[in-house]
Amino acid sequence: MAGRRVNVNVGVLGHIDSGKTALARALSTTASTAAFDKQPQSRERGITLDLGFSCFSVPLPARLRSALPASEAASDAGPEPAAPQLQVTLVDCPGHASLIRTIIGGAQIIDLMMLVIDVTKGMQTQSAECLVIGQIACQKLLVVLNKIDLLAEGKRQAAIDKMTKKMQKTLENTKFRGAPVIAVAAKPGGPEAPETEAPQGISELIEGQGTVMTGTILSGSISLGDSVEIPALKVVKKVKSMQMFHMPVTSAMQGDRLGICVTQFDPKLLERGLVCAPESLHTIHAALISLEKIPYFRGPLQTKAKFHITVGHETVMGRLMFFSPAPDDFDHEPVLDSFDFSREYLFQEQFLCKDTALADSGEADQQVGQATKGHCPRQQWALVEFEKPVTCPRLCLMIGSRLDTDIHSNTCRLAFHGTLLHGLEDKNYAESILPRLKVYKLKHKQGLVERVMDDYSVIGRSLFKKETNIQLFVGLKVHLSTGELGVIDSAFGQSGKFKVHIPGGLSPESKKILAPVLKKRGRAGRGEVAREEEGMERPEPSQPVTLSLTFKRYVFDTHKRMVQSS
Repeated sequence: MAGRRVNVNVGVLGHIDSGKTALARALSTTASTAAFDKQPQSRERGITLDLGFSCFSVPLPARLRSALPASEAASDAGPEPAAPQLQVTLVDCPGHASLIRTIIGGAQIIDLMMLVIDVTKGMQTQSAECLVIGQIACQKLLVVLNKIDLLAEGKRQAAIDKMTKKMQKTLENTKFRGAPVIAVAAKPGGPEAPETEAPQGISELIEGQGTVMTGTILSGSISLGDSVEIPALKVVKKVKSMQMFHMPVTSAMQGDRLGICVTQFDPKLLERGLVCAPESLHTIHAALISLEKIPYFRGPLQTKAKFHITVGHETVMGRLMFFSPAPDDFDHEPVLDSFDFSREYLFQEQFLCKDTALADSGEADQQVGQATKGHCPRQQWALVEFEKPVTCPRLCLMIGSRLDTDIHSNTCRLAFHGTLLHGLEDKNYAESILPRLKVYKLKHKQGLVERVMDDYSVIGRSLFKKETNIQLFVGLKVHLSTGELGVIDSAFGQSGKFKVHIPGGLSPESKKILAPVLKKRGRAGRGEVAREEEGMERPEPSQPVTLSLTFKRYVFDTHKRMVQSS
């Protein structure tokens, strides 16, 4: 908002060739230099390649007058005050599948989305992806059925009604249920109709005075003479002048589309990025995020998998590690504005969701499967490690995608969305910060009691491999299937056997079960003579008695210690 004007940003999204740019041109009275595909590359290819910005204004509805500052509202009492305006800034997004990064970036600066549908084709692949992005990034939707002039005149209204019902049904299970559907012909005559002249933009109005940076204010405000930082370059510059759609302004605030002029800055150094108050943003190498899977994405989200991570206008590759609360905390209320390093978290091989069965591929998975009993935690997190650093504010939106998926596969490439709770700024975060992150794997091993030594000790086997250093496990508690609690005391021989001390002693029932019965240690094959040592007999319990060992191992513990609950 600037002066007696309230600004609202409206995204124009949809499948390629649905007529988005034509719609933006038809609505707009003022355009920036980045409007209506004026880039040479866009004209050459005949498609939108980057975000385009234009606007129009209407009288501010009475119900929105409260959005004006008190000083501006009071000025209405003056002689013939200018009527306050609602400025609608249109953000024209590309539609081609390969430009999804740009589409996601544009969606993060809009208040309302216009989903443009070619009425002759209906919902298409990128229409669906834009709808998913809209559900994540904004609260209001308007569906525009474009190109109705291409419908046969006698059947036009019937076709519009049919497509309107289809769109309403599509939106039924989204937060946009009941959104209005409007039919238009943004460019009568179809794609071959002549282009209209596009107005000139901000940079040409103040050409020669410095470098102009255009953008949308995400938060806060700015005034003439303020210093701004370009965090990606670690450069601070002073604002020399500002304009908003041809009009010089002295201040602007959240939501406004603005051009600012700074001096002694080479525009070739930055094509797109963030500008902020000095030292208010930081560059991070990894992040802890709270996330949710996008239900339309097929397949599991696996730990160690790489995704395209979009933060604002930047998309980088990132590797993820998923973790959840401890099983007893699955129903805790989600916390979406901070990350608690004092809590313990359970490592997950994949993001847990109702439609994904836990893989029975390892000890940790089996244990988690038993602990969760089929229900999922209310909140899950991930450690995201970026292949190159990113600059972004805390609590910003992150979207994970598989942009290398075949664009003709008719599948959703958007995998998850999340909120950045904690950024890791130190390049050496693996040594300086991650040891504070208490994510553990739950390990479970099982062996057998081989024989009783005395009332307070037994010999165990099949819990460790022959080459295992049993000394590392000395002092850990084991549970006998007969009910006693034991402690691993020492190794016994060189074959992986071990001695277990039982502080409370064996019960009479356990002694009876463990009473030795002589059994052959081996047997000769047919026509062979067994060697003497193979034919020797040794005592074994009359019934098998198992030894269970359960412990935690913290993923980022440099000492790889094994920890048991008291």
